[in-house]
Amino acid sequence: MSEKTVIFNIKRQENTESKPYWEEFEVPYRENMNVISALMEIQRNPVNTKGEKTTPVTWDMNCLEEVCGACSMVINGNARQSCTALIDQLDQPVKLEPMSTFPIVKDLQVDRSFMFDSLKRVKAWVPIDGTYDLGPGPRMPEKKRQTAYELSKCMTCGVCLEVCPNVNDSSKFMGAAPISQVRLFNLHPTGSMNKNERLDALMGVGGVAECGMAQNCVKACPKGIPLTTSIAAMQRETNFHMFKSFFGSDHEVE
Repeated sequence: MSEKTVIFNIKRQENTESKPYWEEFEVPYRENMNVISALMEIQRNPVNTKGEKTTPVTWDMNCLEEVCGACSMVINGNARQSCTALIDQLDQPVKLEPMSTFPIVKDLQVDRSFMFDSLKRVKAWVPIDGTYDLGPGPRMPEKKRQTAYELSKCMTCGVCLEVCPNVNDSSKFMGAAPISQVRLFNLHPTGSMNKNERLDALMGVGGVAECGMAQNCVKACPKGIPLTTSIAAMQRETNFHMFKSFFGSDHEVE
């Protein structure tokens, strides 16, 4: 009886300037096999189905537990993490492509700098340097803590940007992930001190106003983060912030 195998069609590209091409590989099947383990097998023995020796396939990975977000790619037409893509749950041949929203580095590896630059732009952190000796910080109400916990699950995998029709070469829209992170850090009692700076960033070019509310992001998010709720909340907050900035506020202290 012949050994069971898995066929992979992989979209490959040597670098950003070169033309992409498809290459087919056949990998011996193993129980509980995922896409990452199959790619490792191809890397160990890079021979395509024509029997030709080729170069090892390149991709990103790290934790292998759907926590780091590094191994995102398009599998059978769906953007997702390859570490949790089980072969038994995929139609064959398994089609692997790099995410098209980000520039190609090589093969399935992409450059996600655009997303990380957006996080820097919106100051997606809590500035607590030098405050460690001031004692305990303010407590967060339980309802806010629960909301913040859900938002903190973001692993910057880039899937929400990949499926968003507004993130493209003709737009500077930053996507759902950075917008949701603004909501997360504005909820934090200490992080809220920089709330206005983050809202100003969201009101700039590529900010929350450029969201078309396609809702693809919330459907594709591997962590189930309420991204559209965050976007709606930030649209409301930026509107309030705009009117306060224009008309002034009796609550502001000079």
